[in-house]
Amino acid sequence: MSAETPAAAPGQFTHRRQQFRAWRGTRPFWAGLFVLLGGVPIMYFPYAHLQFGHLTLAMATTAGAGSLIIGVLLIVLGVSLWFQKHVRTFAGVAAILLALVSIPVSNFGGFVLGFLLSLIGGAMAVAWAPGATEQPEPAAEAAGEAPGTAPDKGDTAGFAPLPHQGTDPVSTNDLSGTSPANGANGRHSAG
Repeated sequence: MSAETPAAAPGQFTHRRQQFRAWRGTRPFWAGLFVLLGGVPIMYFPYAHLQFGHLTLAMATTAGAGSLIIGVLLIVLGVSLWFQKHVRTFAGVAAILLALVSIPVSNFGGFVLGFLLSLIGGAMAVAWAPGATEQPEPAAEAAGEAPGTAPDKGDTAGFAPLPHQGTDPVSTNDLSGTSPANGANGRHSAG
């Protein structure tokens, strides 16, 4: 570390952790993680060679390519749940279907581990709903006026005047704030 290298702020780790937490809270993060982790054993086990001492156990099946495709698709769906939250319903249903297909194709769905992780993650993705965003306080309430009352602005019914109002004859034809109910819409009512 040289003298020119700026030292990290004491709260740098805390700041990054809070940023990640805020990012994670706006998307189906855990659903994506479960789907992603479910794809790993599904695509790994058909190509794995387990060794017990000098005995090698090859678990390759004739459906190895199918297992690889299912596993890669589950990983892609998991990542897409993180970065494209609007596809959560599609990705969740696709993850559930791929998990079900992995049972006969890929060693009982990656020895049931990948099947369960993908199934739970897909269900979480379908069930996830974005939280309600906090609504900022209107400026009228912050200025000390009673909530629900509009400031009296003459005939504009609570709207701020346009920059050209009052300076040219166009402002006399302004119909904003009028409605057919109060008869002030610039037309004669027939009823």
